[in-house]
Amino acid sequence: MHRSGRVSVVADGGQVPRRGQGREHRPIPELITNLAGKVVDGEIRLPRFQRDFVWSRQQVLDLLDSIARSYPIGSFLLWKSDDSASLASDQTIAGLQVEETEEGEEVAYLLDGCQRLSTICGALYWQPNGEPDSFWNLVYDLEIERFLHRHDLDDPPPNQIPLRLLAEPSRFFNRIKDLPDLLHERADALFNRFERYEVAVVTLHATPYSEIGRIFERVNTRGTPLTTVELLQAATWTVDFDLLVEIDAVRGALARKHYGQIDRMLLLRAIAAAAGLGFSKENVESLALVDHSVLRTAVTETETAARLAVDFLTTEIGTPTADALPYLNQLAVVIEIFRRVPRPTAQQFKEIRSWFWSTALTGYFEGWNARKMANDLAAIKRFANEGKPLDVVVPAPSIGLWTAQQYRRDTARTRALALMLAAAGPRDLRFGQRIDVGRALALANDLQYHHFFPKNWLMKQGTSFDEANVLANIVMLTAISNQQIADQAPADYLEYELGFCDGQELLARLDTLLISPQAYEAAQRNDYARFIAIRADDLLRWAGDLMRGERPARPPRSDSPEVVRHGMTVEVEDKDTED
Repeated sequence: MHRSGRVSVVADGGQVPRRGQGREHRPIPELITNLAGKVVDGEIRLPRFQRDFVWSRQQVLDLLDSIARSYPIGSFLLWKSDDSASLASDQTIAGLQVEETEEGEEVAYLLDGCQRLSTICGALYWQPNGEPDSFWNLVYDLEIERFLHRHDLDDPPPNQIPLRLLAEPSRFFNRIKDLPDLLHERADALFNRFERYEVAVVTLHATPYSEIGRIFERVNTRGTPLTTVELLQAATWTVDFDLLVEIDAVRGALARKHYGQIDRMLLLRAIAAAAGLGFSKENVESLALVDHSVLRTAVTETETAARLAVDFLTTEIGTPTADALPYLNQLAVVIEIFRRVPRPTAQQFKEIRSWFWSTALTGYFEGWNARKMANDLAAIKRFANEGKPLDVVVPAPSIGLWTAQQYRRDTARTRALALMLAAAGPRDLRFGQRIDVGRALALANDLQYHHFFPKNWLMKQGTSFDEANVLANIVMLTAISNQQIADQAPADYLEYELGFCDGQELLARLDTLLISPQAYEAAQRNDYARFIAIRADDLLRWAGDLMRGERPARPPRSDSPEVVRHGMTVEVEDKDTED
């Protein structure tokens, strides 16, 4: 019996490879400088599913220090195949332009070691280009024997050697020739350590495309953790499908509606639901096991439904951007609703509006756990397939939502109030024109919100900051009205406003700010406690209308005529816009 022909059977029915098979996977030592040179020359490429460079400056310094001390830095994994030349790859590494290879020229793809090899390439091949704070503006200080980042483009002092000179021996040795003996010896040692430093390189040959993404996922479980999106990108990748590219294409389709920057994980929740799984993180991670044809269909359906969902949110709710949503995960559910019901009836639209406001005003998504996610998906199925109401179990809102919560623009409760105020079709207190609610709802915009009882005035009367800053004290005003009111007592500035319009007109403007005649009377007496009690009750009634699915007042678009911007009435021509 020939020894080379022996076959052993293992427990699971598989076979142990013959001796000699698999040798293409054995580690081969290679100089780190040669490896970096192959990257810059285009012989080694980074496939598109590789993660971006995410290391910190300290991690960069630590790796270089390990090489200088001859510490091990781990092995590298490459993939080389007859078909791999068609694999999409990045044209840069560490900000360096990678050389183009000739057609038919053999290349390898880096599966493991991206952060490490990017660091070596950046350190050795960076050239000053007007970026003094570059990650790769690196030197080795011979006196303190440490690697350092520099933050200018001046020539370093003689004791500091630019790392990029290690790739140019003649320039390196010309620079150190006049150094004192001790520093010269240290410079020689540094050069030799880098020049002779070897790493283990494993190259996969003849490995099919279908296995590459899963191999990448498994070998990248150490080091800087990959995000769920990155792991799924690797696990589902094929030569003609890149999940990250597909997700970003959906975001691009929504960009003209100002929803282009939504979180990728949110879209993955929607895709997982479309693939028949659900909204949870476990459901998302299970996308790696979904058949590619199902995954492709789920992505396509998610893009179509996302367009409809955003149209609904901008026109029926009045959210100009994703930032205006009280809870971003609301969008994942709305996408699934419109995937299953792309053309809702009037009654179904009312149900969806009711669902949105009910979840927005009660904090439902603050505890959106796997159980709630499953219940929501089941409710959507009943809504779509059986004509059942879009049920959601939420507590009844109370006046405490507006009397106990603080005004802070980055909180969900404040964003929910802002949407309520916008939905009332607010008019400027002084000028009477419609307020640009799109501008007001921008997350960074505090200029179009005002404490109806000014905070500083209240605090001078002995009211605490927290008591003055409750949501029930917030109205939507233009910046110029806000500035003119300043810190005046409500009775004083309201009396002044009567000089601009009669009492009935002032009441009409206050009504659009959700200030009732009774709340107005309390403000005329500077009675803050009475005002807050009445206003909170008014907000509660308005919230009830919205939660029953009533249509909000139709605020004008930001490009509509006679919209107040910075306190001035501007005329804007009506223009047709693309859907």
